[in-house]
Amino acid sequence: MKKLVLSLLSVSLAFVGFAQNDVTECHTSSVDKFAMFASSKEFNKAHLNPRVYVHVSNEGGKMIKFKTQDGQEANGYLIESKKKTNNWIFVFQEWWGLNDNIKGVSESLFKDMGNVNVIALDMYDGKLATDRETAGKYMGEFKKDRGVSIVKGAIAYAGNNAKIGTVGWCFGGGWSLQATLIAEKQAVACVMYYGMPEDNVDRLKTLNTDVLNIFAAKDKFINQDVITKFEGNMKAAGKNLTVKKYDADHGFANPSNPIYDKVATEDAYKNTLDFFKARIK
Repeated sequence: MKKLVLSLLSVSLAFVGFAQNDVTECHTSSVDKFAMFASSKEFNKAHLNPRVYVHVSNEGGKMIKFKTQDGQEANGYLIESKKKTNNWIFVFQEWWGLNDNIKGVSESLFKDMGNVNVIALDMYDGKLATDRETAGKYMGEFKKDRGVSIVKGAIAYAGNNAKIGTVGWCFGGGWSLQATLIAEKQAVACVMYYGMPEDNVDRLKTLNTDVLNIFAAKDKFINQDVITKFEGNMKAAGKNLTVKKYDADHGFANPSNPIYDKVATEDAYKNTLDFFKARIK
């Protein structure tokens, strides 16, 4: 019996030691926290399989490749301004991948912003999910280091003088903030739609931008507790955070989502445009 107790105690102490190291080094990164949702049956059930959504570019959008910091290449959907500009918006996909919905909203941003280049980053390296089981698999397999390399490669592609705004949804909502942190002084605006916030206050202190956080009141995952904690952390970091809350559910801004909320989406998009236009000039 004593041996069993000692064995269990050893395992417990080892686990505590691991957890403490994890918190000390990275506070269990928001990327890792969100990836854990991939194994949640409840989270998967909350994502209904998307309806067919087809986007045809009217603004010259095209798929490109660019070099990444890990010696590989990445894909992006690029829409370039006809007039040379250093203004950029990086768009980050939902857990489905870089699909036609993301290309469509990228084109809307390009058209409505004016004088900006828009690139939607393919964080899954060509993989695309059309059902929630596959989406969960891809998100669970996603490697944070690869994501960082893709973002750094995109920043290098945009150039040293690029002024970068970011926006993303769900999986991409968290990456919108991470990309802003990675871009450092080149970052000028960050919009997150129901994404996992960064909770390391020391990292948040390095933000060069204001943040617009859009979330859904019915979201069981990126919920009010998560947002309240983020508000406190941003205040502690001395950074500006604007929160817009909608009486909708996680994924409400995706027109291919069966729970799509047109009214909430239109208002959220207006707030997004206003936020960007005040900062990307």
